[in-house]
Amino acid sequence: MSLPAIATVIGSGTMGPGIAATLARAGTQVRVYDISDEALARAEKSTAFAASVLDQIGGDSAPGGSVSFSSDIAVALDGTEFVIEAVPEKLELKKSVLAQIEGLVGADVIIATNTSGIPITTMGEALGTPGRFIGMHWSNPPHLIPMIEVIPGEATDAAVTDRLVEIVKAFGYHPVIENEIAGFVENRVLYAILRECVALVQEGIVTQEALDTCVKWGIGYKLAVVGPMRLLDMAGLDIYQSVSSYLNKELDASTETPSVITESIAAGRLGFKSGGGMYDYAEGDVDAKRADIVAGLVAVRKALSATTPV
Repeated sequence: MSLPAIATVIGSGTMGPGIAATLARAGTQVRVYDISDEALARAEKSTAFAASVLDQIGGDSAPGGSVSFSSDIAVALDGTEFVIEAVPEKLELKKSVLAQIEGLVGADVIIATNTSGIPITTMGEALGTPGRFIGMHWSNPPHLIPMIEVIPGEATDAAVTDRLVEIVKAFGYHPVIENEIAGFVENRVLYAILRECVALVQEGIVTQEALDTCVKWGIGYKLAVVGPMRLLDMAGLDIYQSVSSYLNKELDASTETPSVITESIAAGRLGFKSGGGMYDYAEGDVDAKRADIVAGLVAVRKALSATTPV
């Protein structure tokens, strides 16, 4: 299995720096492109931080990796062997950028998108050769979560899917091949959990603190080691049938965003970014909580790396 010698990340926002640091540690020369010099300056700091986190995780690293930053897309794409598009989740913007990328790279270069849920087939309509286009959904933070969803579109060549799986394995991550579906698999499962969690808090069944404790030390701890399908076997399919026969009809099935969320947004409470959301944060709390989360994810990844996945 081999990695591309040169790769380009188009977009330096939330995901770009972590993606770049991960590939660079594996020995790839990574170019990060953004239209804004200010965004690139932030990305350079974020990439250095992500690289330091990868050092904490340890494990294999390969020589020759590097990350450079450019606001000239032609320079960023010159001679590249692999492209990851990571611009904001706006379909027309992505289509425009993808068409621009295609005009600047070789005919055999794979173009992957890190979209969180826009259909790959729809995005591929912007390309003259959609067979080279594929979904590559990293989980946030990308330098800490070693799983990537691989989503071919209707026009994606089978060889491109195979090659992307090979690339993902080459830098030590776990590829998950999926058929196209809205939100992809990870976000569908996550949002199903979040819907029930928010509903329980909104209905006054449990406080947010108690809910977080229940999920972290209950299903979260368990699912970090045992996947849901394996958990069914552990529990017994007959037990699942018995409980689901009465519980499923009681679960939240709303199709709209819960009012506790929309009302918080209307009040300017967006979470970490605004200093308040489901919780309140005093000065310095957000940075401390981010550091605590990173430390926890590093520790868990180290522990799970010694076990067999799922």
